[in-house]
Amino acid sequence: MRTFSALALFSAYAMVASAQVAEFSASGGVSRFGDVSLIEVPRITLEDGFRLALRFTINSYRFMGHEIGYGYAQSSADVAATGESQGMSIHSFFYDFLIYATPEGSPFRPFVCGGAQFSSFFPPGTSVYYGNQVTKFGVNYGGGLKFMVKAPFGARVDLRQYASPKPDLFQTAQGPSGWMRQTEISAGVSFNF
Repeated sequence: MRTFSALALFSAYAMVASAQVAEFSASGGVSRFGDVSLIEVPRITLEDGFRLALRFTINSYRFMGHEIGYGYAQSSADVAATGESQGMSIHSFFYDFLIYATPEGSPFRPFVCGGAQFSSFFPPGTSVYYGNQVTKFGVNYGGGLKFMVKAPFGARVDLRQYASPKPDLFQTAQGPSGWMRQTEISAGVSFNF
């Protein structure tokens, strides 16, 4: 156990020690689901909503970085037969590997990214306090642009897509099949240190 703890501590130190810069950012924007059907009969679909995200980035090399983050999306589930709509939330935690088009220190840094995430879907009308969420693992990918405003402050624009299996929020006999995609379009501010 001591060896594992020492190895984990050394690895974390090596990742941070080689970093040229780290940044913390907060973003807000829209969350689009397209035509996602959670249940066919009665047809229940997810509507577009808003998304908030917090990200911590370590740029470990001139053209590469690592990002971990948390995202909160608010949407609604609509029952087509009755026209009824109820709010629902999605909490996501993710990791992304970033590749930049320009080196560290450039005022404009376009990037592409990809990684993995897990998302907790909360059934319509419930909250995180009920403990009845459905968690799904998936992948995410996208890109964006980071730029310096005035040191140490910056700004960013992101376009990302999160893909995961459809959650069975309504405990149906067969459950939904296939994957769903959530597209994030957001802008935010960052603090570089």
